[in-house]
Amino acid sequence: MRIAGGAGVLTGLRFAGLGLAAAALLSACSAGNFSFGPGGGGTSNGASQPLTSGKSFGKGPVRVALLLPLSGDPNLAGVGTSMANASELAIKFVETNPNIGENITVLLKDTGATTGGATQAAQQALGEGASLILGPLRADQVTAVGQVAKAAGVPVIGFSNNSGAASPGVYLLNILPESEVKRSMGYAKKLGKKAFAGVFPTTDFGRIQEGAFRQATADLGLNARAVYNFSSEAEARNVVTQLVPMLQAGQVDALFIPDRATAPSFANLLNDAGIPPGKVQLIGSADWDGDPSILNTTTLAGAIFPAIDDTGYNALLPEYQAKYGSAPHKFATIAYTATILANAGSLANGTPKYDRAQLTLPAGFNGRDGVFRFLPDGRSEYALVIKQVSIGAASVAEGPKL
Repeated sequence: MRIAGGAGVLTGLRFAGLGLAAAALLSACSAGNFSFGPGGGGTSNGASQPLTSGKSFGKGPVRVALLLPLSGDPNLAGVGTSMANASELAIKFVETNPNIGENITVLLKDTGATTGGATQAAQQALGEGASLILGPLRADQVTAVGQVAKAAGVPVIGFSNNSGAASPGVYLLNILPESEVKRSMGYAKKLGKKAFAGVFPTTDFGRIQEGAFRQATADLGLNARAVYNFSSEAEARNVVTQLVPMLQAGQVDALFIPDRATAPSFANLLNDAGIPPGKVQLIGSADWDGDPSILNTTTLAGAIFPAIDDTGYNALLPEYQAKYGSAPHKFATIAYTATILANAGSLANGTPKYDRAQLTLPAGFNGRDGVFRFLPDGRSEYALVIKQVSIGAASVAEGPKL
């Protein structure tokens, strides 16, 4: 699933709840049981703090805003509601775990689907004493909220995966294209692949992936032999016509086709042109993960793509279903992760609270699905697995690595 905001794209990735890399917090991400309860609202949370409006949950002294779309576009609102539920689940886990201090109160704010709504939600949260903002979901909203928060000296941990929304003090808790592409290209290099080509749709997603491809090949010292763009079936067929002689001659041995919707068609076109599965290493994006059309396309057998390990989502699934009667959205564990992170005592109780130096420690944070870290420029790096497509399924070819 992709959720676009301006130039923003969110791909269907699965995250898990995490604790800090510090050993004292690792127990927070290893237990498998969580409980749920109703959230509060309209509380002063201490005589020295202003009254809050709307829903809040948690009893800690430090206020943290959670900005999500809860109204407006039904699809966005469904995602936002699932993420809000997961955040509340994380707070209840903190409250029921005697080894974890209750450091935060989460102030839930509705952004709707607009930048204006996100700005208003951020201003309201800051007026209510928020020391950290989690969210919003879309890149354009993260950018708008970042401007408001920076003026108030409050950091933001946004949920977009568009690197353009990142900046010092505005961190992105998501898999960024640069991180996922570098991971998959690095694995292909490990397999002995030397000459790469990339095929990209002329869309926001395609432009972002193309930029990540160019950066990854440069960073890894790989030979980028060709880059193609397409916006129609005719152009896609023309790309294949140009590629086939290079593939047959061995001038290209790895082909990056990140677009989930068109990857099966490209694999079929290549096969029809005499390039059978295995002749060239096909490489996909994290957007491929869990897509039935990818898994059931026989000509994609052997293709690889980066992904978050499913362990964390699968651990959350039964607890969420027991409370809400449905499966959580794949983005729900992003909010769970962010909430546990925000509750970390070293961050919430530091001076200043959520100090940039602490948020950007090179060791990063250790979650159920591996390690991630925030970079000083606001971008993040994630430890990703590599999955390989087989008929009807995808298996882990290599465990999580940065």
